[in-house]
Amino acid sequence: MGVVIYDKNGSKTDFTLPRPRGTAEKPVAEIRQKVDLPFIDAEAVQLSFNGISILYGNMQMKETQFIHFDNQDEPDEIEMHFSLAGASCLQNEISGKTYRFSANEQRLHYTPSFVGTMPYQKGAYYRFFEVRFLKQYFLELAGNSSPLLMAFADKVAGNLPAEVGEKNLPISFGMHQCIGEILQQRLPDGLKTMYLQSKCIELLALQTQLYEESHGRSEMVCKTAYDKERIYFVRDYLAGHAADPPSLSELAKIAGLNEFKLKKGFKEVFNTTVFGYLSDFKLNEARNGLLSGTSIKEVSEQLGYSSVQHFTSAFTGKFGVSPGRMRKN
Repeated sequence: MGVVIYDKNGSKTDFTLPRPRGTAEKPVAEIRQKVDLPFIDAEAVQLSFNGISILYGNMQMKETQFIHFDNQDEPDEIEMHFSLAGASCLQNEISGKTYRFSANEQRLHYTPSFVGTMPYQKGAYYRFFEVRFLKQYFLELAGNSSPLLMAFADKVAGNLPAEVGEKNLPISFGMHQCIGEILQQRLPDGLKTMYLQSKCIELLALQTQLYEESHGRSEMVCKTAYDKERIYFVRDYLAGHAADPPSLSELAKIAGLNEFKLKKGFKEVFNTTVFGYLSDFKLNEARNGLLSGTSIKEVSEQLGYSSVQHFTSAFTGKFGVSPGRMRKN
């Protein structure tokens, strides 16, 4: 997508990231670009392979600026957008539609023609992650999938602007985990294409599932920004006290919520239960520790498992491989 940054005097700086092209020897093409200017620090990475592209990066604004986007010369693609940090508001000058994202929100959409401008305030920080599928490849994936995704695909096939669902939804723990695995992979070229392709499809499935589950759901419990902020606080508190977590009632008191709002609100925002999240967090931390060389006993003790046997059973159940085998690999 063409990206131009305008300063307060109207001077412009081109930050367009060229689309990388793979070769037979290197099927996953990659381009990295970094900009350090008086009014912005920005960095972006784009990967391209087999009808899919991945784009991620961050921006730190030193001055208030307007960033202009234009996709009219880009391939026809469907975009999965994940706002990892910061808020944004972007208006399509062609359709008049406004797109708003807050931190930890995601959306699947198709916009055939887009020209728009986004204002960024001084001091704002924004981090994003996107997966884009070429139109024909996406239509093949969406065939005989879920009702919402097939209805979305019908509009895409007709070259009509389309979105899945009526609003942005939170990025679930599973999505965060999948994005993290994409960013952290260090596979050789021969396996990288297969791995990234499978992860992008997994991310699409997780996103679609979340929208299917939210479709027709009863009224939400987290109605205000404060409610959501308290739920994010609970997540961060659990991560910081994973080895010795409080009970549900204690956690509710710490967060200033009643237990009902805590349980239902956490499920709404992260699509998992409080202790389902804690279990997944601990096991993923354990995997990282094992891969970095920490002993099984140390990992078990650091994360508060009652015994090595209990840890081994939980780890094997989640990853399908024992901690010892994971550590050797």
